[in-house]
Amino acid sequence: MAGFLIVSHHMKQLLFSLMLLGCISFNGMHAQDLKLKKGIITDSLSINDSIPESFALYLPSSFNGSSKWPIIFVFDLEGNTKRVLRLFKVAAEKNNYLLAASNNVSDSLSIAQNILIASRMINKVASMLPINNDRVYTAGFSSGAKIAALAPTFIKQIDGVISLGSAVPNTEILTTRNSFHFIGIVGKEDFNYTNMLEGKQALNKIKFPNNLLVFDGGHQWPDQLYLEKAMEIFSLSAMAKGNIGKDENFINTSLKQNLQKVNSLISEKQMLNAYERLVEIIKIYRSHINVDSLVNRRKELKKDKTYRAQRRAENLVLFNESFIRDDYNFNLTEDITTLNYNNLGWWNYQMGELREYQNKAKLVEKQMGKRLIGYLNALVEDNIDIELTESIIDEEAVLFLWMLKTITDPQNYQYYLNIISVSAKNEDFGTALFYLEELLKNGYKNKTELYAVEHTALLRITPEFNKIVDEYLKDARYEIIEE
Repeated sequence: MAGFLIVSHHMKQLLFSLMLLGCISFNGMHAQDLKLKKGIITDSLSINDSIPESFALYLPSSFNGSSKWPIIFVFDLEGNTKRVLRLFKVAAEKNNYLLAASNNVSDSLSIAQNILIASRMINKVASMLPINNDRVYTAGFSSGAKIAALAPTFIKQIDGVISLGSAVPNTEILTTRNSFHFIGIVGKEDFNYTNMLEGKQALNKIKFPNNLLVFDGGHQWPDQLYLEKAMEIFSLSAMAKGNIGKDENFINTSLKQNLQKVNSLISEKQMLNAYERLVEIIKIYRSHINVDSLVNRRKELKKDKTYRAQRRAENLVLFNESFIRDDYNFNLTEDITTLNYNNLGWWNYQMGELREYQNKAKLVEKQMGKRLIGYLNALVEDNIDIELTESIIDEEAVLFLWMLKTITDPQNYQYYLNIISVSAKNEDFGTALFYLEELLKNGYKNKTELYAVEHTALLRITPEFNKIVDEYLKDARYEIIEE
């Protein structure tokens, strides 16, 4: 979550070999063979009778079987396939894209397993529908975006990726011989914002086609407008490549809308955002129009005093943020290695400092504070995942990280419950009672769940446990007997 995704050479070779067994052929059936409704999401379509896998599909209202259609395969690893397709539906309807998403890809599976599941779905959809071979795309949010961005490395027909809130995978696995169009969409408060800026620079360096769309917000789904813009960029790119005919009205209308946004940002004195938007416009429309006037406008913006002040402010913030991230990485590694429980106080102080950024006068500093809170939480979660996947789990290290998570994310109650359970199992009732009170102080109300926590049978009948519960929730289950 907190860094670039690395794929080993062995895994790449394995996936390549596996993919050769099921190369994708986009030869759709005739429209009359389809029994699918247009304008709505059709869920639980079976891959075949022998494989217990299914997918959801969306056909825009304009769909017909006599044309070739662009399609976006959307990846969701958290089991919300239909909801995720709904988030893409409006943009797909407006831009005439098909959508499909597997119900079986998951965070609990390996990259290789997820790619193979995706390839089976893609093969199935390709056999059903008249797909435009040159306009096959993938998309996803967060963990789903990582799989979406890896897919073109192993499935050669994919022409582009929409990656929401996730940086491009390690550029070592990317080659211009098998290039695809990478479109990143990220909020300025997202902990992945700096990674996506670095990814953009890395892709530009190797001349890999890419765009980065930035919105005001955190690690969340963007407004529909950004999904529409991504599809619009893919359509413009397809026109530039000659994969579809040029639509001059579409080109001029979309350009006009983009330039209006630049003018709006300038009128709001958001010179840095206006400059970055203009950079992307030049990149997108260079193949369609003479961009000399836009390049000159970009140069003028770069000389603007307000722009230069905003650029300096952001560069300074990003520089400081990099140092703070490195400090967190170093200290967390040391603390896990030494099980330095005494340093939990230092982490608590750091969280207080980060929350203070919300009182800063400068917006860029407020945004940095939110990014760093998100980054620290992602860093701790990554380390928890690493510890839990070891062949021999270090229970003390996991316990330490759970304790740290109650500091970095105090409203996430599961970590308190985990600590109470493990501490009670080890008969460390002092620790269990401390985190019980911290849990209730932070607003936890589910008494039924609390009394069902594993390994707490003995703890629950102690006067201390019930006294704390009675103080915060009232009506403790067991009578408190004073000695």
